[in-house]
Amino acid sequence: MEGGEGMQYRDFGKTGVKTSLLGFGAMRLPVIGEDHSKIDEEKAIEMIRYAIDHGVNYVDTAYPYHGGNSEKVVGKALKDGYRERVFLATKSPVWQVEKHEDFYRYLDEQLEKLQTDHVDMYLMHALNRERWEKIKELRFFDFFEKVKAEGKIKFAGFSFHDRYPVFKEIVDGYDWDFCQIQLNYMDENYQAGLRGLKYAASKGLAVVIMEPLKGGKLARLPERVMKILEKYGKDWSPVELSFRWLGHHPEVSTILSGMSTLEQVKQNVEIMSKITPNNLTEEDMKMIEEIKKTLESFAVINCTECGYCMPCPNGVDIPGNFRLYNETVMFEDWEGGRRTYRWFESQKSAASFCVECGECLSKCPQKLDIPNLLKRVHRELAGVK
Repeated sequence: MEGGEGMQYRDFGKTGVKTSLLGFGAMRLPVIGEDHSKIDEEKAIEMIRYAIDHGVNYVDTAYPYHGGNSEKVVGKALKDGYRERVFLATKSPVWQVEKHEDFYRYLDEQLEKLQTDHVDMYLMHALNRERWEKIKELRFFDFFEKVKAEGKIKFAGFSFHDRYPVFKEIVDGYDWDFCQIQLNYMDENYQAGLRGLKYAASKGLAVVIMEPLKGGKLARLPERVMKILEKYGKDWSPVELSFRWLGHHPEVSTILSGMSTLEQVKQNVEIMSKITPNNLTEEDMKMIEEIKKTLESFAVINCTECGYCMPCPNGVDIPGNFRLYNETVMFEDWEGGRRTYRWFESQKSAASFCVECGECLSKCPQKLDIPNLLKRVHRELAGVK
């Protein structure tokens, strides 16, 4: 693997390979018009190749990204000798896998789209409790052993969206090479969290980070928060602050950034060239704690996400809805909040599915009026008057 001047590299867990601290996430490539599936191929290829020319050696895509077109464009970008310079990661769409043979069918389709004979890092995509049970039943481990032996994949991993106990069970449930988790300084205790990062690393797994900027929210901080950086004499951008916090943890192997412009690629390459493990001082950590507390003070609903109200008999993700609403207000991101809320509705877990049965009321340690708060969430995030 070729290196770029200044790019930082880290051990990829127990695998014996090193990956660039910055990974290229091909989920938010530039598009033409409003159609998210119509990638601006010329710009996307230029961005991916610029990143590789400047030391990035980890490119991550997945079956559903950009309506199935991300893998095709990544395949084109990796022609002309670029494929040999990177570790290529993509993911099995486990929600579409109905029988054991489907694992092979999707991988073969992906190899064709990516125009390659192997994928370096192959992940079971977005595992939660339900999908973990499903892939075990469908003998995913037999699939991994076979395609590893055939040379179609090198390293086996999973990406994760659920609570920490489920994460620990999955880590312990197979001899994984790596995992991918959501983590940033606002999500220390969310999903796998910092505990998950340290646990996976203690088992020899490489840990790839997604959502380092919380879907872009941490790239734009309110003025009151920027003043805290000034007070501490830091000229860091909000993006650098986020990356520094993640890179501070030596257990982090690669930080994925879903970049949409060449300018973002250039900025991220520059930032990542100066981030080493344990780069933050005690004073820096104090500053980040102050930033977190200030952002959290903007929260409107006093939900601690303890989960005692769950499961809801009607399928509402009560803590998830409250979290989404708080973050929408916190980061003044109504467009993003409403978009995510529509996704909640498609999953039948949105506040609108509350029937006011009241079962949650006696379980909430904060004594929140949950049904009325869910009405408010729906009213404001669905734009209902």
